Amino acid sequence: MERNLKNVLVVSFGFLLLFTAYGGLQSLQSSLYSEEGLGVAALSTLYGSMLLSSMFLPPVLIGKLGCKWTLVLAMCCYVAFSLGNFYASWYTLIPTSVLVGLGAAALWSAQGTYLTIVGNVEARKTGQVGKDVVSQYFGIFFLIFQSSGVWGNLISSLVFGQTPTQGTIPEEQLQACGASDCLMAVASTNSTKRPSQDLIYTLMGIYTGCGFLAVLLTAVFLEPVRDAQPEGEGEKQAPPFWSTLLSTFKLLRDKRLRLLILLPMLSGFEQAFLSGDYTRSYTTCALGIQFVGYVMICFGAVDALCSVLFGRLARYIGRTALFALGAVTQLACIVALLLWKPHPSQLPVFFVFPGLWGMADAVWQTQNNALFGVLFEKNKEAAFANYRLWEALGFVIAFGYSTFLCVSVKLYVLLGVLSAAMAAYGAVECMESAKAAERTKPAEEGVTQTKL
Repeated sequence: MERNLKNVLVVSFGFLLLFTAYGGLQSLQSSLYSEEGLGVAALSTLYGSMLLSSMFLPPVLIGKLGCKWTLVLAMCCYVAFSLGNFYASWYTLIPTSVLVGLGAAALWSAQGTYLTIVGNVEARKTGQVGKDVVSQYFGIFFLIFQSSGVWGNLISSLVFGQTPTQGTIPEEQLQACGASDCLMAVASTNSTKRPSQDLIYTLMGIYTGCGFLAVLLTAVFLEPVRDAQPEGEGEKQAPPFWSTLLSTFKLLRDKRLRLLILLPMLSGFEQAFLSGDYTRSYTTCALGIQFVGYVMICFGAVDALCSVLFGRLARYIGRTALFALGAVTQLACIVALLLWKPHPSQLPVFFVFPGLWGMADAVWQTQNNALFGVLFEKNKEAAFANYRLWEALGFVIAFGYSTFLCVSVKLYVLLGVLSAAMAAYGAVECMESAKAAERTKPAEEGVTQTKL
């Protein structure tokens, strides 16, 4: 097998194992630990610490340890979160959430940097366009990675489905589900009984095992990689510590990045809504916690398939068309969720929304990452650190207001963020088109003068 592709697959399967555990846990936090809002508080803390660590940690860690060992160290933080869920309390979940937040920014920045480097190396070796290979590698990664949503949620549904946890839900209770839910995260959303502690221990044991396997796979089989320097530049001196530390913020001088920060924020808002609000206010409220996994499987499966499809389609139809598809799909879902009254008799509809949401999310994950890797190729570490910083801010805000806003208001907020993000993205594409036109103009004039 070709060497660069092998490394992409090792990263992809490492993330598959890691997020089989973490993704399943995240989907269950708001439903499993609804008392006093512990689950949502843990997620808010997690993304809050991710936000802080994104400001300085990724460039420093990647510079000191390299992409490979940054990935390994960050994965260990995720394993700690699985261990914390064995005995969930404010004293175990909050500290381990902080650990995951610290590791998450470094994990994703290292992943983005690694795939961009191997993609450009492969492009130079085969004579292809760099951005096409990078986009294709991100597509392969997200195909494998997004399937973690299938396996993680399938495991939780099979484990929790061993004993019945829900009786018939009264009609008056169903009226408070969906966009009408204003009970917030601090109260139990319905009469759903909590699974037994034995089942919870079984699930946490499986998830922790997956995390340990991810760490071993990456540590043993992933090859370290260095960014190739352009010819004639020679060895670059290592930048000063404070320069590296502040590189994340220095990149904000670029007007394009200041506009594009809305894209990762949108990613944070929409993922937080699905994992925190849709699972609790629609699925658990109307069907029961044992259906959360099955519903999220639909999201993960569609997301995975569309990720590889969009990674390949990007080279033929361009990223602008894909961004438009993602925006229209998510807009349609938001409007429909505002109008829909969830009821157990409409079982297929509970799976349609996560499927469409997965299609839109596949656009954001593959194209956002490829866009940041291509536009900021010379400052990849800082660019991906910024991406995770602003995505984390989206998560923090969304989980933060989850405890005191009605679901309908959250959907209107998401609609506003989607509209602003697409407008900003359109402005960046116009700027890039203008730059491209300026570059080709002198070349065309030169050809004309030669002919004369």
